[in-house]
Amino acid sequence: MAIQYWFAQGKQNKQRLLTLRNGYHGDTFGTMAVCDPDNGMHGMFEQVLAKHLFAPSPSCINDEDYADEDIAQFRQIISENHHEIAAVILEPIVQNAGGMHFYCPEYLRQVRALCDQYDVLLILDEIATNFGRTGTLFAYEQADICPDIICLGKSLTAGYMTLAVTMCTNKVAQGIAADGSGVLMHGPTFMGNPLACSVACESIDILLESDWQGQVKAIEQQLFDELLPYQNEDLVKNVRVKGAIGVVELHQPLDEQMAWLPEFIVDQGVWIRPFRNLIYIMPPYIISSDDLSRLTTAVGVIVKRLSS
Repeated sequence: MAIQYWFAQGKQNKQRLLTLRNGYHGDTFGTMAVCDPDNGMHGMFEQVLAKHLFAPSPSCINDEDYADEDIAQFRQIISENHHEIAAVILEPIVQNAGGMHFYCPEYLRQVRALCDQYDVLLILDEIATNFGRTGTLFAYEQADICPDIICLGKSLTAGYMTLAVTMCTNKVAQGIAADGSGVLMHGPTFMGNPLACSVACESIDILLESDWQGQVKAIEQQLFDELLPYQNEDLVKNVRVKGAIGVVELHQPLDEQMAWLPEFIVDQGVWIRPFRNLIYIMPPYIISSDDLSRLTTAVGVIVKRLSS
């Protein structure tokens, strides 16, 4: 969509993407090419993937921590290469499967400003953060900005049916139409599946009619209270919480433990999927406090078992 937009503007050379290290955007060839090429899971395909541009992941957790050095390399890359960059694509506020990193809204504001300055589109991948997961309906709202293109999924249908949505501003839609055809030259076979769309509409109605803000806030507080004590364990590098996301980061990867760890976790009566050096939970908003405590307790049991 971003590339066709620039093609319609007569700027066919704008075909590359700029993204962040530690990002994850999916497993098809287009999305693999914008996942972290060094720390990601797609290293075996490196030689056949398109070559894009990567800036360091920001280190600022809160706006108070933000410093110019957080955006410095991003600014340099976009200033030197904007003539060939179609869009910036990133996960707003929370980088998920690439490492569960959290970063401050100010960084996102700076990215938006630089995209505007250098005439580059901004794509936000909210597949994992949409519909309240970080505490606001969409994560980008915390930065008070608007993307040019946004990708939504997962919670869109509450997981009942497969559906993803790509939305864009009128600027992008009308820009694509400017080439005379008015047709987006991309469409999956199952595009616009009416049953999945109906499920999505109902799921969104149920969410918006609920006290999802109160539920997410309560989950966030309980995650803080019950996960933060694990920070004192020698094996634990960092504990972080954002909305209904709780992450326990270990000093060492879990590769050698994966032979026995999944069965051990199920034996605790919970379903948690660790990866790399991370044990994380993203519970449903309707979870009871007792069930959430069962999850957080299980995380502690896992940490202690790994320490033994």
